[in-house]
Amino acid sequence: MTSLLDEKPGFLLLEDGTLFRGRLVAPLDAPAVAEVVFTTNMSGYQEVFTDPSFRGQIVVMTAPMIGNYGVNGEDPESSRPQVSGVVVRELSEAYSNWRASGSLAQYLADAKVPILVDVDTRRLTRHLRTGGVLRGVIAAGEEPTKAALLALDACPSMAGLDLASVVTTEQAYSWGPSDAPRHIVAFDYGIKENILRLFEERGCRVTVVPSRTTAEQVLALKPDGVFLSNGPGDPEAVTYAPATIKSIAERKIPIFGICLGHQLLGLTFGGRTTKLPFGHRGGNHPVKDLATGKVLITSQNHGFAVEGTTAGIPGAPDLEVTHINLNDGTVEGLKHKSLPVFAVQYHPEAAPGPHDARPLFDDFMKALGA
Repeated sequence: MTSLLDEKPGFLLLEDGTLFRGRLVAPLDAPAVAEVVFTTNMSGYQEVFTDPSFRGQIVVMTAPMIGNYGVNGEDPESSRPQVSGVVVRELSEAYSNWRASGSLAQYLADAKVPILVDVDTRRLTRHLRTGGVLRGVIAAGEEPTKAALLALDACPSMAGLDLASVVTTEQAYSWGPSDAPRHIVAFDYGIKENILRLFEERGCRVTVVPSRTTAEQVLALKPDGVFLSNGPGDPEAVTYAPATIKSIAERKIPIFGICLGHQLLGLTFGGRTTKLPFGHRGGNHPVKDLATGKVLITSQNHGFAVEGTTAGIPGAPDLEVTHINLNDGTVEGLKHKSLPVFAVQYHPEAAPGPHDARPLFDDFMKALGA
């Protein structure tokens, strides 16, 4: 099959000097620089690339081939691809799926997202797992140019970055029927659309508000519950959120947080967060529910975690740990001991296979009195 896209030599250069050569698909006006991370998802690549939590990152797909079922207009988690670049072993331009409306290659090219193919992604993933995630640059050519080196040197570290303010909606908007019996206000730190779909399925109207919305503005909307969304960047850089969240929580309004929302709840009640060596990204992470002993297979996408163990969260005596990651023991869930507040680090709305965590939305409905 003749390719519809331009291909030319390209490379990924990591900040430690490690070079990975490949072929660059689609034109690249300037070097693309970002933190380089990997995800173990075997499917759901369109959801990955449109997830705002991946903003500011070059994503390495560990699955050996992607693109074989194309893309469609129903699965995106936001209005456009959010990633800074994609690295794969093999990209399929031929696709076969009854829902497909086009190829992944063309979809990313139209969004000016560079794709580096023919890369030894197993070696690259092992390198990131061993030394931790690194900043990197994707550029054209066989060897790094001065422009690529300068771009890489200027790339900021993810630590200290408030990207929630970058990806959030500029104006509040509604999702779901206006006459729904329950009303949820959702803070958009990088919200995924499937979260909104699941709330709508459960008879909710959602008002999605910008990340810097004040507690007074939220309370004026008279919500039955408040949702804290996922999002990119360093949670400790979202300095405006904890005071707002605490003011709402003290009114005993039920609060449910996911991913970044989970981390912000930890910070709100005195905890700390830490940057993980290479993060958790994929659809197969085992998480133990401490109350039941049940192990959930979960979808995850985060580079930071709330500090703590099964014994508790240092600095946050009012919080109880509810879930832990069985790979590294990190905190995957928490709840307040007296207020109707709980959160999980993983993504119950995402299901690239397992649906184990989906009932958490029903738990939130129960907290609303549903």
